[in-house]
Amino acid sequence: MSLLPKNLENLRRKTKKNIMPLLTPHLLKLRINTYAPYVGASIKVEHVDLDQGLCVVSMGLNALNKNIVGTQFGGSLYSMVDPFYMLMLMHQLGSTYVVWDKSSHIEFVAPGNSKVTTRMKIPSTEIATIQELAKEGEAVFREYTTDIVDDQQKVIATVTKTIYIRLRKNSKSKDQSSHIDNIRS
Repeated sequence: MSLLPKNLENLRRKTKKNIMPLLTPHLLKLRINTYAPYVGASIKVEHVDLDQGLCVVSMGLNALNKNIVGTQFGGSLYSMVDPFYMLMLMHQLGSTYVVWDKSSHIEFVAPGNSKVTTRMKIPSTEIATIQELAKEGEAVFREYTTDIVDDQQKVIATVTKTIYIRLRKNSKSKDQSSHIDNIRS
């Protein structure tokens, strides 16, 4: 038998170890930016850095996301924020924690008449705080708030997300996994 299969397996392992961490943010951004509901709403991930807990998302105003009065559709504004806090926390906390969206609230402040952007950030100190609060096995609920602003930095909407976090060994959600893990595989 040839050594080719063994060499290919070694190459695959080296690629996964050395190249995939570099490609993962780009693949994640590509996957989200080609997700049909986001394409339809013209939502675009501008920047994603899961290691640093940062996501920047924008949405231009066009015929696909205008509401009946010609401004940004509220559901699309909320969609800009929906998965990202959970995604960032799942990545930063790792597989020993279960992370779920618990609730959310959106306050519409002004009509969106142009491209809108939101910058979601989880401070590095937040991960240590969560780990400390969760270490006894109790559920932890954390709130995160972000503003969606227009191209003049005027607040269009404010979204508040409440996230449920718990050590996996103390949770009934034993099988939670992220499709992001499939990118890294």
